Amino acid sequence: MNIVQRIQAPTPKFFRVLRSIGLALLAISGSLIAAPVALPVAVVSVAGYAAVAGGVISAISQITVDDEANREQAIVNRMEKDNQNLPRDGIK
Repeated sequence: MNIVQRIQAPTPKFFRVLRSIGLALLAISGSLIAAPVALPVAVVSVAGYAAVAGGVISAISQITVDDEANREQAIVNRMEKDNQNLPRDGIK
């Protein structure tokens, strides 16, 4: 399975929630870093670390694959392929 197929494959529910949390963390930290007011250095540095963590959490959560759904899709694909090869006129 290459990276494109992995990204397009279904993601488990836990990792979808984790991805949303990571994106929210990334958005909040980005707004703190880009704030037009002077913030303490500690706040800006913690926001930088939070941005990196949010990006990593989101990326890892996106490429996690639900094997159960992936297996079911493989079975459906195989059945469709097998049905294409059946005779349609009733003669075997």
